[in-house]
Formats: sequence, structure tokens, C-alpha cells
Amino acid sequence: MTALLDRVAKAASTTAFGLSALAVAFFLFAAAIVVGVLFWQTNNLLTDQVLTTLNAEARILSSEMKVGGQGKLTETVSALSRPQGIGLYYLADTSGTKIAGNLNRIPPELEGEGHGGVFTYQPTPDGPERAHLAVAIPVDVGSHLRLIIGRDIEDQRAFADSVRLTFLLGFGVLSILGLLGGLAVSRLIVNRMDEITATSRQIMEGDLSRRIPTSGKGGELDALAGSLNEMLDRIESLMSGLREVSDNIAHDLKTPLNRLRNSAEAALRDPRGGEAYREGLERTIEKSDELIKTFNALLLIARLEAGPLQESTETFDLGRFVADVSELYAPAAEEAGFALSIETEQGLFVQGNRQLIGQAIANLIDNAIKYSRGGEPGSTITVRASLLEGRPAISVGDHGPGIDPADREKVLKRFVRLEASRTKPGTGLGLSLVAAVARLHHGEVRLEDNQPGLRVVLLLSAKCLIAAPNSEGDAEPGLAAQ
Repeated sequence: MTALLDRVAKAASTTAFGLSALAVAFFLFAAAIVVGVLFWQTNNLLTDQVLTTLNAEARILSSEMKVGGQGKLTETVSALSRPQGIGLYYLADTSGTKIAGNLNRIPPELEGEGHGGVFTYQPTPDGPERAHLAVAIPVDVGSHLRLIIGRDIEDQRAFADSVRLTFLLGFGVLSILGLLGGLAVSRLIVNRMDEITATSRQIMEGDLSRRIPTSGKGGELDALAGSLNEMLDRIESLMSGLREVSDNIAHDLKTPLNRLRNSAEAALRDPRGGEAYREGLERTIEKSDELIKTFNALLLIARLEAGPLQESTETFDLGRFVADVSELYAPAAEEAGFALSIETEQGLFVQGNRQLIGQAIANLIDNAIKYSRGGEPGSTITVRASLLEGRPAISVGDHGPGIDPADREKVLKRFVRLEASRTKPGTGLGLSLVAAVARLHHGEVRLEDNQPGLRVVLLLSAKCLIAAPNSEGDAEPGLAAQ
């Protein structure tokens, strides 16, 4: 099992690192696409802006040529051709002789007729500056002249280079931060998995009190740890209950079995012969019946705790049902010196297991008769069926010695009897069965002070409460609970 946990922890570590690396790679890929698109759009915007300006200027110069002729065009080009300016011009005749402009020659990239493009030029001949980048287009000014206008785009190139550099630096920083973040996340997950593995080893070694630590920050791992801790609480409770049941079985069942065996031996040794044998067999059968009742109760509790019995539910009037079951115990209560008071609310319809609820009521009344002091003033057992906090509730109260608050949770477990001497009949399964019936109906059992005495409240779930049946005998669920 330990080797399996180690393999699971290693697999979880590898998976965590792989998922972190995949997430980082996806993030970097998405970031590269976004920044690349932004860079491309920015470059296109700058290019479109330059071409729009050049085309507008080309139309103006064409108009100058049409209106004022070559002289006007030459004058305008000369005026626009400023040294070190961003506007670039070259006006020449058909023989290639320069007429005006601040370009010394037609750039080799634009030697072809009728199209422009990007070229490099030297702003100052033989100057220390590096060549600048420019873009130019031809202007139609007639067949006997050739005019090229352009713009220096060195600033745009510098801006584009800075954007590219920023992108590369940013991408590099994001890559490093992403990898570091992925390693940190995977390390965190691995540490948590190591803690879970270490705790699991300690639990497997027998320390059922250990719990998986939580960071208190919420999240999926804390939620998983919380669920596992709840499971461990349940397992520890079941194991503790199993130990208690084993101890109590050894005490409560060993004695009756020994008595059963002693009765059989005494009958065999009795000199009366057949008559003694018959009496011994009758006593053996009676004691065997008590043992069978105990085992049947254990089987019933185990069946209830195994899961809900949906097929056995039915709709009935809880108040009337509680009154009917209580009336069956009226003679026994009267014989024991108790006054049985029945207070039920009529029209309280529930959906549940009628037989099990009846068994729970019978157990509560039987316990009240068995452990209370009858024949004294105020010796009354009160059985109620009513709504409590919007939920169907059955309570049985007596005026006996009650149960100390420290022992109230303990008595709901199997084979627990507060009477250490075990002189009174019983198996210690009565309240345990009542608690199992409550869990089956998603409810709870409350042990309260009856001042004096004890009041046991069997509280069912609000989902068990339904509306009164209509004229056709059907029931509309949920109306009474709203």
C-alpha cells in the first residue's frame, strides 16, 4: 500500500508539472499571437498613413502641373525640397537630368517605370549618418518629365524596432516568469501531495486520529482534504463503534450464552429425568428467543445504516399512527404505575417507513417504562407528535432519573447501557435503533431534559412532510413544508 501511495504521489507530481508546463506554453503562445498581431497592425497603420499622405501630395502636384505648367511645378518642388526634411523629391526631364529636388538621383530600387517602393538613401552625401529608410511613389506629370516624391520613415522604423525589442524582451520575461510560476505551482501541489501521502502512511500504520492538513485558503485541494477528513472521521467513528460493540457483545452476549449452557447442564444433571429435561428445554428456548431478538435488532440496525429503503416508504397520518402505537402500551404503562399521556397533532401527514417508525416509538415508550420509577406522584409518560422547527417530530418524555448530558451522545451507540450491573432486561440496542431510523429519514435524535426526567425527540426531515391527501386519496408532496 505504501509503494502504491509513492507511485500515486510521483504520478501526481509529474502530472502537476506537465499541466503547469502546458499552461505556461499555452499562455506564452497566446501572448506571442496577441503581441504579434498588435505589432503587425501598428506597422500597417503607419504604412497606410504615409501612403495616404504621399497620394494626397501627388494629387496636389499633378494639379500644379496642369494649372501652372513645368515652371510652377519646378517652383513648388524646389520650395518643398528642404535639406534634412522628411519630404523627399526628385524632378527630372526625359534624359534623366535633375531639375529640382533634394534627392541626388533616382534610387536604384525605383529605377523601374510606374511603381514606387521602399529604398535607402544618404541624407547628407559623404556624411557620418547611416542610411535612412524611405518610401516613394511616382507622380504622373506628363511624358516629358519624371517626378518622384517620398517620405523619410526612419522614425517609423526606429519605433517599429523599439516595439520589436519590447516584444522580445517582454516575451522573454513572460517566459521566465511563466516557467518560474509553473514550477512554483507544481512544487506547491507536490508539497500538498507529499503531506497527504505522509498522513495516509501514518493512518495506515494505525494512527486513525491523523487528519490531512489544510491551508485555510480554500481551493480544490482544501476541498479534497476536507472531504477526505470527513471520510476519515466517519472511518474512525465506525472503528471506535466496532471496538465498543465488540466489548459490549463480549459482556452482553457471553453471559446469556453461559446461562443457556448452564441451564442445559443443570437439566441433564437433574435426577427427575424427562420432566427436568422438558423444563430445561423450555428455559433454553426462552433464552434463545432473547438472543435471537438481539441479533435481529443488530441485523435491522445494519440494514438501516446500509442505505435508504425507498421501496418501503408510504404516506400516513403521523399523529394518528403515534396515538395507535402508544395505546398498545397503555396497559403495560398502567401496570408499571405510569399514566400514559398522548398528545398528537392530527392531519400531520408524512412519507416514510411506517413499520420502522412504529418500532422506534415502541422502543422509546418501552425504555421510558423500563427505566422510570412508576407509582410515584407525577409518574407520567408523555408521547407527542407535532411539528418542530417545520419538521415532523415524535417525542417521548418521562419523569425518571434522566441521562447525564455527558452520556447522551454515547447512549445512541449500540450495546451501550448506563446501568453497569445489567440487572434490568435489555440489550442496549433500543436507542441505537431509534437513531438508525432517524438517519434513514435524514433526521436526528435529540435527548433533552424533561425537568425532571428525559425527553427523547425523534426529528424527521422536512422532506418527509407532505400535504394532506386530496379527495381522491392522493397526496401533494412539499406543500405543508413550505
